[in-house]
Amino acid sequence: MTYDYSDAREYLKRAGSKRMPPLIISAAITGGIQGKEANPAIPETPEEQAEEARRCYEAGASMVHIHARDPRTGYATPAKRARDFALVNHLVREKCPEIIIDNTSGGGLGLDLEERLSSLDAFPEVSDIDMGPFDVALPLRRREAPLTGRDEDVMVDDLLPVTIGETELRARRMNERGVGVTMALFHNGHWSSVDNLIRRKLVQPPYRFLFFLGMTSGALPTPQTLLDFVRDAPQPSVAFVMAVGRHDLPLTTMATLLGLHAMVGLETNLYISDGVQATSNAQLVQRTADIARSLGREVATPAQAREMLGLPAEPRAYPAPADAA
Repeated sequence: MTYDYSDAREYLKRAGSKRMPPLIISAAITGGIQGKEANPAIPETPEEQAEEARRCYEAGASMVHIHARDPRTGYATPAKRARDFALVNHLVREKCPEIIIDNTSGGGLGLDLEERLSSLDAFPEVSDIDMGPFDVALPLRRREAPLTGRDEDVMVDDLLPVTIGETELRARRMNERGVGVTMALFHNGHWSSVDNLIRRKLVQPPYRFLFFLGMTSGALPTPQTLLDFVRDAPQPSVAFVMAVGRHDLPLTTMATLLGLHAMVGLETNLYISDGVQATSNAQLVQRTADIARSLGREVATPAQAREMLGLPAEPRAYPAPADAA
């Protein structure tokens, strides 16, 4: 069910027909930086994240991208412990028996490497590797009571450092735990890191990519940038597209047209239209699914997504964690 989306003749055979692979929609429901102070619909607690995952699942998402948050800071900051991810995974699986569970291994700002990698000890089905460093510059509003963690507005001006050695380490940790590897690229200079993992046989085909456009120091969120990613991607591969803010809708729609896949949600886009905040992640998922169907492209079921991504057909079980306090 995969196809070489960089091959023009292959595209012509499939475009506008049921021969295009079904669209996998991944719901990025919260993220590791902004919270309810940015949009009240962003889920923070494990229970909120599980309920939001259910809504996205029912709207057409076959994968959920999870950033657990730290209960010790009122869920204002990213989680540092596997137990926090384990609880979210358990609650999501209860509500969504088939959905693919994807835990970030990037976490968020203010974490050291081992804290970021703690998510892998919750044994997600898929996780991501940032394929190189990137800057983060954005304003964060204060969090009023009963939310905790920030007493005033702040301007984040930070760098997430990622070395070649770290990408190799993260791939090895995922392989040891049976976690599918998604390689996240922020600009096309990161292809050299991808090539290194392939050369070292730390990733296997079908290669999974996330083309993430519009970050502060990342690739410009333009159609040409996306086409450049498509041109350079090793095959066979399955690629998701994610874009920041107002660039989300045009670029995920372009991805749908090209036969790629979409990651949408409040992690990177707070709005459903110009100046109007989204009321849920499911609203963004539903819009993506509706656009796909209007373009003649089916929306993937979790079983179809597992086949395309090269994942086990049987969803991973997540029992209640013994210690989630």
